[in-house]
Amino acid sequence: MLGDRSLVAAVLQDYRTAPIGDREKALFAFIEKVNRESSRLRKEDVEEVKAAGWSEEALYDAITVCALFNFYNKWIDATGVSDMSAAAYAVSGERLATFGYVPREPPDPSKP
Repeated sequence: MLGDRSLVAAVLQDYRTAPIGDREKALFAFIEKVNRESSRLRKEDVEEVKAAGWSEEALYDAITVCALFNFYNKWIDATGVSDMSAAAYAVSGERLATFGYVPREPPDPSKP
């Protein structure tokens, strides 16, 4: 999906009908349940998404990202901190796609 804004828009509109693979649809269905009904997750939900090809580590990462964004959204709503603009999200996404989440080491001033 990286770099394909129309595909991202289709997934955001409805991942079930978006032109993505069954593997991705299974992950989005799982995350939807995590987001809406986390207390009702069952072992079968996990087994279903694992059967689609996702590892436990990938599921852990997806659950963590989902939970963190839920936290951030609640925090922003409750504190009145303004959200970033769509343009700022686009710039941030490009930076993350290019450089990742790990900051680069600052240059060593003793080396030319």
